[in-house]
Amino acid sequence: MATPRQLSTDITAGRYKPAYYFFGVEDYRIAEAEKFLAKRFLPDSQLGSNYRRLDGRKASSADVLAELASLSLLGDRRIVAVSDIQGYKPTEVDRILVALEPVDPGRLVIFSSPSVRMPKKTSSFFKKMMAAVEVVEFKRLTSRETTGLIASRFKKEGISIEPAAAELLAELVAGNLGGLESEISKLANYRSRGEAVTVADVGRVCSGYEVFTIFALADEIIAGRLKTALKMIGSLIAEGRSPAGITALLLQHFICVYLVKNGKKPLPGRDFPSLVNKFRAQSEKYDSDRLRRMIIEIAQADAEFRHSQVRPQTTLEVLTVRLSGERS
Repeated sequence: MATPRQLSTDITAGRYKPAYYFFGVEDYRIAEAEKFLAKRFLPDSQLGSNYRRLDGRKASSADVLAELASLSLLGDRRIVAVSDIQGYKPTEVDRILVALEPVDPGRLVIFSSPSVRMPKKTSSFFKKMMAAVEVVEFKRLTSRETTGLIASRFKKEGISIEPAAAELLAELVAGNLGGLESEISKLANYRSRGEAVTVADVGRVCSGYEVFTIFALADEIIAGRLKTALKMIGSLIAEGRSPAGITALLLQHFICVYLVKNGKKPLPGRDFPSLVNKFRAQSEKYDSDRLRRMIIEIAQADAEFRHSQVRPQTTLEVLTVRLSGERS
């Protein structure tokens, strides 16, 4: 399995695989990688005509097969990108993968799955993809990668940033590249060349207080303040957050609490010293067995969003009730 860094190195050097499969928790990084690959593989004049994108939720497998079988005019290069590839039936996936042979040197294929429908690495689908194409996993940025990007981007803009402000910004985006790009852009527009971004600027300009919002929600759950926790969930959903997205963040949060409880590093993007201290404080409320049970419950709720007919917000609210009952 390749990393995004390896993918970038290969593409920059002009080394392309016939077909790729992009997956992971970072949808923004997946989208940016596809764009980067397309712009490197195709001349600008062909991006509009020879870059075919199919949505796996709408296009039939026959549509995909037809696109793979078509030839570019005058031998030009072409790209076929198929999102939600995991949604096709196993027999359909088999036919699509068979259609990749023989290899067409002028054709590049990109399959992808969104984070909310990311397949398990133990699934038969994932094993098929590993055997047939170049698989690339897009994880959240680590704290080191995040701080490095912050420094380089502001330097490029001719703006400096105070160390404390850089750490706060990195904590806020929690390894999310899309969020980081958005917040850096806001701050770059807020400050002029030669000026410095301060902690006050970050608090005044930046949105996406994802980490601290989930910390606050977890605090209410841990304290057993169910009414407040449910009210917070209602507000988050009213602001446009999806129940599935909130649950995914809660899952990551309590995994971090469990890891810190057991003397390990939290997940990438959550490994800043100030965050680790907060995780440690929350971990003191539980023993490891109880935290494991909570993580399993959150994971089960996350799976219900894909298979249950119950309203997603109801599933999240029921989960919150159960988690509040787990407090010491």
